[in-house]
Amino acid sequence: MFCSLSPGSRSDALQHGTSGTLPHFLQEPDDAYIIKSNPIKLKCRARPALQIFFKCNGEWVHQSQHQSQEHTDQGTGLKIREVMINVSRQQVEDFHGPEDYWCLCVAWSHLGTSKSRKATLRIAYLRKNFEQDPQGREVPIKGMIVLHCRPPEGVPVAEVEWLKNEEPVGSDGNINTRADHNLIIQKARLSDSGNYTCLASNIVAKRRSLTATVVVFVNGGWSLWTDWSACNVRCGRGVQKRSRTCTNPAPLNGGTFCEGMSVQKSTCNALCPVDGGWGEWTEWTVCNAECARQRSRECTAPEPKHGGRRCDGATLGTDNCTGGLCTQNRKLLHDAKPQGLEVSSDVALYSGLAAGVVTVVVLIVAVTLYRRNQSEYGVDVIDSSALTGGFQSFSFKTACQGNPLLINSSQQPDLTVSQTYTSPICFQDSMDKELISQEPSLFDPLPDLKVKVHSSFMVSLGVSERGAEYHTQKAHPQTFPRGLAPDYSGVGLEGTLRGRREKTLLGPLAPSKPSRPPLRTAGVFGHAGGRLVVPNTGVSLLVPHGGIAVDTTWEMYMVINQDDSSRQEVLLSPEVTYGPLGLDLSCPVAMTIAHCAEVAADNWSIRLKRQTQDNKWEEVMSVEEESTSCYCLLEAQCCHLLLEHPGRYALVGEPLSQEAVKRLRLAVFGSADNTNPLGYSLRVYCVDDTPYAFQEVASAERVRGGCLLEEPKTLLFRGNSLSLQLSIQDVPQFLWSIKPFTTCQEFSFSQVWASNQHPLQCAFSLERYSPASSQLSCKISVRQVKGQEQILQVYTSVVESEKEVVPFFTQSDCTITSQMGSRAFKIPLSIRQRICATFDTANAKGKDWQLLAQKLCIDRNLCYFARQESPSAVILSLWEAQHQDTGDLDSLASALEEIGKVHSTHSTSSRTRINYSNLGTNPQQSQKVNHN
Repeated sequence: MFCSLSPGSRSDALQHGTSGTLPHFLQEPDDAYIIKSNPIKLKCRARPALQIFFKCNGEWVHQSQHQSQEHTDQGTGLKIREVMINVSRQQVEDFHGPEDYWCLCVAWSHLGTSKSRKATLRIAYLRKNFEQDPQGREVPIKGMIVLHCRPPEGVPVAEVEWLKNEEPVGSDGNINTRADHNLIIQKARLSDSGNYTCLASNIVAKRRSLTATVVVFVNGGWSLWTDWSACNVRCGRGVQKRSRTCTNPAPLNGGTFCEGMSVQKSTCNALCPVDGGWGEWTEWTVCNAECARQRSRECTAPEPKHGGRRCDGATLGTDNCTGGLCTQNRKLLHDAKPQGLEVSSDVALYSGLAAGVVTVVVLIVAVTLYRRNQSEYGVDVIDSSALTGGFQSFSFKTACQGNPLLINSSQQPDLTVSQTYTSPICFQDSMDKELISQEPSLFDPLPDLKVKVHSSFMVSLGVSERGAEYHTQKAHPQTFPRGLAPDYSGVGLEGTLRGRREKTLLGPLAPSKPSRPPLRTAGVFGHAGGRLVVPNTGVSLLVPHGGIAVDTTWEMYMVINQDDSSRQEVLLSPEVTYGPLGLDLSCPVAMTIAHCAEVAADNWSIRLKRQTQDNKWEEVMSVEEESTSCYCLLEAQCCHLLLEHPGRYALVGEPLSQEAVKRLRLAVFGSADNTNPLGYSLRVYCVDDTPYAFQEVASAERVRGGCLLEEPKTLLFRGNSLSLQLSIQDVPQFLWSIKPFTTCQEFSFSQVWASNQHPLQCAFSLERYSPASSQLSCKISVRQVKGQEQILQVYTSVVESEKEVVPFFTQSDCTITSQMGSRAFKIPLSIRQRICATFDTANAKGKDWQLLAQKLCIDRNLCYFARQESPSAVILSLWEAQHQDTGDLDSLASALEEIGKVHSTHSTSSRTRINYSNLGTNPQQSQKVNHN
């Protein structure tokens, strides 16, 4: 119907004056997108045109769907025709062809037809989900940031825009947003941190991606080291430090902290001041004309060095030759005396000389007889055998030589006769002590009875160390000075040698309501001193000889406090109290406390703290610094303290790095399940590696009937914030079943690190399938994440009659609670006194207390010893505390022998020598002497 023009049409065309040209399109249909359900309007306009029709997808659009308009161009007089059609969404969706829906226009003139361009019609859309959302990044400063974004599928293709904190991101020399929809930041700045969003949009909709958080962080950097500090001691070996800070730059936005140590320590040696000493006087000069003579001396024995004091006194001495009897004309008065007077003067002179000689002879004889009666070691302590010939090795034998968990009470002594007891009483279980305390036996006073006692028994009867007859109905007049009444709170049950229960003498430092009963021990000490021990806890107290005044005794106590108080620091030792508070001693006591810190590497800052009257803790000293108030000698397993003020003390630590290590003791106990005849329970304990912490576990298991199934092991727990995991392995599956979800358990880092001497326990509940299964074998693994692992091997019989019990303590562990007098010390009193007399006074040979401290490896914080009345005595007390368990005198004998060899060249007289090589191993045999 559209292929040709009728004759009428041609005549119309000629009448309208159409020239001989083809139609020219003034407007052609454009590509379009159908948005939602809105139809698309396609328009065509051409001149000269007699007719215009649309053709879509190769088919003519019906004439009724066309909307036509016609007008004449005023300039050319040619006819212009304009045609429009509507295309609906349904039409496009119903078309299924090899290409998109298209339409074009065909215009006719009298000379022919013209076709317009094809217009493509598509349905516009934009899907909801991005093909790739940007991901958050943490990048270091000046690092490159690349955020990828692939927008949702859509027609037309969506355009991408980036938003930072809801603000558009523009491109500059550092930021590129045109690279395939990705955002690229070449060098990250702190200002580039923020929330980034990818925004995709087209003519249909806008879509937002997930927000990507970008964090630009700064890793910490060390500043320069400071200068080395001054040596922290004024005399001897000390420590100097230098430090740096993690501020170059400081870590920011989660950047890593600087690796390495912030503090460096180095040993230093400060030269000790040497006070000057006068040399010998020179000979008197010849008497001069003024009847005077002179002599001089120099300050050279020794010369003052390193800030030491100069000699006091005069350098030049003057004396009158004749006692002031001078005549005139420069003649002496006695030259002009009468003859009779001269004779009487000579008689007086010779009589005086004779009396002096007799006096000297008498003194020499008296001294010789006295020294023979007193000791066979009356020679120089350095250059003779008397130095060590008096050493005796005392073995503290106790009444419990068998199983330490049982008390040996086979035979009780008869107190009705005078008898001497030389072995200390050994208590074991608290139940046994309770029975003993309730019986009217050894520890109850007998009416009007005289008892001669020595050593440990003097505590139970309240007398001094000297053995003497003592009426039990009478009290010592000076046992408690200054009005203090005797007090024995809890001492009988918890470790003292007293059987009675009376009120304690703890004072305000004792907790009013402790959550757990404290461990206590007490004893009465006199001038001879002694030692207090809390059994199996690593805690002891040494009272030096002479610390208590003569004819005075003190009842002293020691308590391990068990309060459940929270603290920020890491508690490395038990809290130990000693007293009473009014204690008056002339020299410091030596307290030994076990700790659980691994001090081989310098990763801890360990401090000694003391509780004040208002129950607050104050720092006494750092163990690495110099102090004149107390002294601290830190060893691998324990710490020895020299203290002058009674109170409650504890060691606390602050880790300096993640390499700080705390020792844990691991133990596994087992017992039958009382609620299930086929059940068996394994309990694993993780406690601080101190004897006291493990004793608490052992006591609790003894009550509940538990058996120690494997020797306890030590685990090094690092301060790296990682947890402790426990798991049971290799359980026979056909013989035993384990409670579900309990095969692997875990303690958090904070639970283990801040356990503060409290035991951590986890339990594994097992059940055997048959009563015939009587053996249990398995392994328990205890490991720290990224740390050390220990395996506890369990092999036991669940039948009571077949069990092999591993003892809680070895036979060497016993419950000696107190020892008085010479039995408490390794060094005999006579030798101790000679050492002090020799070394407390400096001399030209240099044999003073500083040399003794150096040879005994106690050569730091010497200022503390310098302020003591007898530095050598305090040094020996510290040595006693160090060697209380070994009973070996080798180190002291070797040190004294070395000092003797150094100064042997200064001695020319014949002296008695001793074989030092055998001194420590067999003191009795070492007394063989060689006469030079």
